[in-house]
Amino acid sequence: MSSAHVPTSASPAQPMRPGLLATIRKLWPYLWPHDRADLQRRVFLAFALLLVAKLVTIATPFTFKWATDALVAVTSGRDVADGSGSWLWRAPLLLTVLYGIARIAMALLTQVRDGLFAKVAMHAVRQLALRTFEHMHRLSLRFHLERKTGGLTRVLERGRNAIEELSRLAVLTLVPTIIEFALVLGVLAYQFNLLYSLVVFVMVCVYLAYTYKATEWRISIRRRMNDSDTDANTKAVDSLLNYETVKYFGAEDRETARYDQSMARYERASTDSYTSLAVLNSGQAVIFTVGMAAVMALTVNDIVAGRASVGDFVLVNAMLVQLYIPLNFMGMLYREIKQATIDIDDMFKILDRNPEIQDRPDAKPLVVPEGTVRFENVHFSYIPERPILKGVSFEIPTGRTVAIVGPSGAGKSTISRLLFRFYEPARGRIMIDGQDIATVEQTSLRAAIGMVPQDTVLFNDTIGYNIRYGRWDATPDEIREAARLAQIDRFISSLPEGYDTPVGERGLKLSGGEKQRVAIARTILKGPPILVLDEATSALDSFTEKEIQDALDRVSRGRTTLVIAHRLSTVIGADEIIVLDHGQIVERGTHAELLELNGVYAAMWNRQREAEEAREVLKRAEAAEEPSFRVRVES
Repeated sequence: MSSAHVPTSASPAQPMRPGLLATIRKLWPYLWPHDRADLQRRVFLAFALLLVAKLVTIATPFTFKWATDALVAVTSGRDVADGSGSWLWRAPLLLTVLYGIARIAMALLTQVRDGLFAKVAMHAVRQLALRTFEHMHRLSLRFHLERKTGGLTRVLERGRNAIEELSRLAVLTLVPTIIEFALVLGVLAYQFNLLYSLVVFVMVCVYLAYTYKATEWRISIRRRMNDSDTDANTKAVDSLLNYETVKYFGAEDRETARYDQSMARYERASTDSYTSLAVLNSGQAVIFTVGMAAVMALTVNDIVAGRASVGDFVLVNAMLVQLYIPLNFMGMLYREIKQATIDIDDMFKILDRNPEIQDRPDAKPLVVPEGTVRFENVHFSYIPERPILKGVSFEIPTGRTVAIVGPSGAGKSTISRLLFRFYEPARGRIMIDGQDIATVEQTSLRAAIGMVPQDTVLFNDTIGYNIRYGRWDATPDEIREAARLAQIDRFISSLPEGYDTPVGERGLKLSGGEKQRVAIARTILKGPPILVLDEATSALDSFTEKEIQDALDRVSRGRTTLVIAHRLSTVIGADEIIVLDHGQIVERGTHAELLELNGVYAAMWNRQREAEEAREVLKRAEAAEEPSFRVRVES
């Protein structure tokens, strides 16, 4: 593959990302929910425990120092009975126990703090993920058509993980480390002198500067890893969703090669990531060791001069070793926090994106006493340069059926999308019982319309679940009645698991006709006053089409019905047929009237009839040849 196809997200042209503080500000309403006093109390308690834990952490090396000085005093042969020493010098064992208690207290306080804050962090994860998921459903159809589902779900998944990581690392690791560092500097200045604090301060500054530079380098590698991971995941999802198509064209090797290209990029980036980690860790160890050795050398000098004890030597070592533990994670901390801010920013970008179609502030629920649908001079285009509908006007009276036919690209399916208000007309209005659908609530509009699409996609659940999706509060009897009216109840009864039979991914375990019947049953259960049939039988064979058409006729009886059709034989009985071509109505009337016009509709009808007759002749010819063929084979 040429370099032009390699993701370039690591390039300098990357968009500016928000910093940690900006991301924390966005997250704060979720970490400090105003309607949850119990979670706010947990935040207070967690920070209180954080401070206590750090004070105990700083005190722990002192118990080590005291125990060491006590041991030196005892082993040096000093006579503690002469009163020259305090009780501390006579109790090295007790001080060792105190050291152990301090370390236990330090660990317990930290764990209790983490446990208290966990509920706060996970509540933020849940609320923000839920809000993002809900917002994804509110976004326009155009947004979802432009995005890859696999990539979108990865944004959601990474965003969830990033919130948890950021709250855990920033609140439970970064803040405690800063507090501990400040306390260490203060203790060193008080216990010894400012030179000790200055050496540690310079060492930590150099350490952090090196960590920053090395981690920035590593982040560019991590970004390449993420891009390759997303690309591989998207290709895998896309390929597996189109499993049948892959099989039709024998493209398994091609799909595997595409996936391997992404995984090869991921492999290279992962290898670079591990190499850079070794460089980072080595440099950190060298810088810290030099700084610690310098401070310990100062202590040795003070011990020799009589200004410090052996316990002070142990104190400095223990304090710096304790500080090294969180410092050692600074590279990981910086990288993960920065990556988390990137992932959370991707999540907030989706939240910040306004839906293309929004309810007006004064929108009211749609009231459908009759169900008359009217298009008034509707103009529409997906892109300005290519108009799709050019002044379309028609009416579907209450309880009547109007069919829209025409060549591919004429704008037939666009009409159904506009009726569902997935898009807004550029000009003109769409009315239902005299109400402009642009002024009503979208939920009430879609509740009044039932759809049986050409390509029925089912949820990867049971048949019963998919039928019940039409009306969630339906009873089992109502679900069975809807299945009966859709002529699928006998098929379901013949299955060992009945309505609990899984349909598989996108309903692939069912045939095309069975899926359509499930879609019809779902729409029957919904019971809408307005029905849209968008080429609902065009993908089926003639026999199945006849059965499905009978079921659709029963469903549409008494309902205002818009039929979008490719096969003209399915709309012969429509009250009116509208012929759409290049976004304009060129003919309208009943089937008989349109044939008499001998125009576009008649030409389409004749072509389809000729094609059907040719198929029938071919079938009869095959049937006539088959016996003689068998005789020749048997002979």
